[in-house]
Amino acid sequence: MNNRALGINGMGRIAKLSIWQHIGRKSFSEIVVNIGRAVGTSLEDVACFIEKDSTYGTLHNYIHGYRAGRVIDNLDEKTGSMSIDGVRVTILREVRDPRHIPWKSHGVDVVVESTGQFTDPTLPPDAPGGAVRGHLAAGARKVIVSAPFKIKDKAAPMPEDAVTTVLGINDSDFDPAKHRIVSNASCTTNCLAHMLKPLLDYFGFERILTASMATVHAVTGSQLVLDRAPKAGAVDLRRNRSVFNNIILTTTGAAKTLALVIPEMKKIGFIAESVRIPTSTGSLIILVIDIQDDSVSAPINRNQINQIYKDAAERDKKGYLQFSDDQNVSSDIIGYPLAATIIEGQETHTRTATISFDLTRLKGYSQEVGERLGQSIVDIPVTKIVVYGWYDNEMGGYAHMLADRTATVASMLD
Repeated sequence: MNNRALGINGMGRIAKLSIWQHIGRKSFSEIVVNIGRAVGTSLEDVACFIEKDSTYGTLHNYIHGYRAGRVIDNLDEKTGSMSIDGVRVTILREVRDPRHIPWKSHGVDVVVESTGQFTDPTLPPDAPGGAVRGHLAAGARKVIVSAPFKIKDKAAPMPEDAVTTVLGINDSDFDPAKHRIVSNASCTTNCLAHMLKPLLDYFGFERILTASMATVHAVTGSQLVLDRAPKAGAVDLRRNRSVFNNIILTTTGAAKTLALVIPEMKKIGFIAESVRIPTSTGSLIILVIDIQDDSVSAPINRNQINQIYKDAAERDKKGYLQFSDDQNVSSDIIGYPLAATIIEGQETHTRTATISFDLTRLKGYSQEVGERLGQSIVDIPVTKIVVYGWYDNEMGGYAHMLADRTATVASMLD
């Protein structure tokens, strides 16, 4: 355990599971959680919320196994403090604006911003309604955002002190001397990046013709239990329909964020879609890639693709990429430790066909070029690859990787 205090802003799903992660790891000597409002009738209500989870069970069982007893004690209503498995946790319940949170007085150097509200790194600390830079003004040295950056002014460039990283993909992009705000991207981007990188490394970007993905995603806290009339100005009316009863088509920013961690993806036509389904956690990406093949007689096949992933998973000492030959269902990967993605090897598919390409449609084509080539139609072997990747979009995948990112950033402070 180091001597640093960790700050967490918010008490949603990722904030709560981040507490679980860091309590289990003992990576910080103290955790300071800003909720910014009263919760229940007492500090005990906050403790009960932290302790119990409808998806993952109880905190003490998560840390110590099924025979364990409660690990929360020494509650002090006056100071808002409690002890969780020997780690002091202080709950702040007074202010919402990041620049007014007393991080400095609590000795907090690193803050995890997990409210989902403060994701624009271009806004000044005193922006109306608050801003992520408010944490820096309040004394934090580094802020890790548990979501993709969302810059409201589309003409504004990414600030030089802000960076998006996915561990195991572009870790080295983070410069501790330069960057003060770090986005950990989204759960979907973390999974997608680890699905794509092995294929791109093996085949090369120039052979990828097109790519698309669809995430079959568990519900999130922004959705509604029962149908409700949309707010004024709402454009996606499906978000106001019941999560219990519906498969809901929605959007994902995974493609845009992916280009921040794998810049070469900007050169590839890529489409990302999302479908929400009524499960509490456990999601799936279906990745489809068209790749220029070398031969129709000896094309790329599923065994080759699976071997690429097996080799990549073996090289990944952190376990962010894992390969499975099992026939999994979504509940099998809930709480699955470490993995950003688990490749479902049995469902890898490939199909190869010859595509006739009309050279006359190329920019710069001329009759002289055609006469030199002796033909205007060429046949190109193309293989379509379909890969399935599971991810626990809460604890096992995203919260674990966020905790790793937080710990590594803290370890680089002088």
